[in-house]
Amino acid sequence: MKKWFITGAVVIVLIGLGAWAFVSIRPPPPKRCGTPGGPPITAPRIRLSDGRYLAYEEHGVSRQNATFKIVFIHAFSTFRRDAVIANRVRPGFLEKNGIYVVSYDRPGYGESDPHSSRNEKTLAHDVEQLADQLQLGSKFYVVGYSMGGQAVWGVLKYIPHRLAGATLLCPVTNSWWPSFPDSLTWELWNKQSKSERFAMLVTHHTPWLLYWWNNQKLFATTAVMQSSPTMFSPQDLALLPKLAARVSYKNQTTQQGTHESLDRDLIVGFGKWSFDPMKIENPFPKGEGSVHMWQGDDDRLVPIQLQRIIAQKLSWIKYHEIPGAGHIFPMADGMAETVLKELLPIPQSS
Repeated sequence: MKKWFITGAVVIVLIGLGAWAFVSIRPPPPKRCGTPGGPPITAPRIRLSDGRYLAYEEHGVSRQNATFKIVFIHAFSTFRRDAVIANRVRPGFLEKNGIYVVSYDRPGYGESDPHSSRNEKTLAHDVEQLADQLQLGSKFYVVGYSMGGQAVWGVLKYIPHRLAGATLLCPVTNSWWPSFPDSLTWELWNKQSKSERFAMLVTHHTPWLLYWWNNQKLFATTAVMQSSPTMFSPQDLALLPKLAARVSYKNQTTQQGTHESLDRDLIVGFGKWSFDPMKIENPFPKGEGSVHMWQGDDDRLVPIQLQRIIAQKLSWIKYHEIPGAGHIFPMADGMAETVLKELLPIPQSS
């Protein structure tokens, strides 16, 4: 009897541990906007071909009167209202130069429906459908900031014929892209903390565990998930006060849940890609447009060494390296205007 009692107790404990583990690693369903118990719909939205909704916000001149039409793709843990190229320019700059900007919530962020199958290809087609439904014309510009670079690389790969030009602002890189030298990726890997390494391995190899890892309390997670000051350079820290306005609306960023926004961003960004960005062909072989990459040399999130490799292998990219700048350099006074003046054929004196 005692033996059976002990065996039964062990079985019960194992079942309990299994149930706890199942609950811990399984993310809760997202709270979709406009559904019972979900956040309200406050932004205009388009319906995509697969039934999902994409929320957007417009800036500058009307799209009907615009000379230049830009789709802005936001960074990690931000959303459509954080359109730095529209918000960090002087009053009247967009209007004076005939610039229209549409920023949108990537899937799972803000008021856009989640997309559990999101990848670099679906992101590109989201951009295309947004441009088509807003009637931006056969060609338009794209600007992607940080994790927004996922979509820009996708656009360059899958719909380059729709581009008038493109800009990547300190785009997040993936060490598993095959064109990066193994010696360099190992060197950078060894400089990371153990928690950063573990998070990268989980994200790349076992993404179904990422929700648990980012929400467990036993071990330290990544600097990004903790919003640790260590991820900011001195120039970044000086620019942080410019983000104060976000306090009033930042909770809207992940209001549908963190798994289909933050976690999914990491899974796409550091997961297994269907193509190597460093094998992309020049979308403007006749010089009819241009692609730009901007990078601060003191970026604590995106290794400058990897961006330099990309710039070397894709010699058609116009590479701009900013001395002393960190990851949030686009917030600096005048920087957004400089970026737009390089991308668009507008007078430098505007």
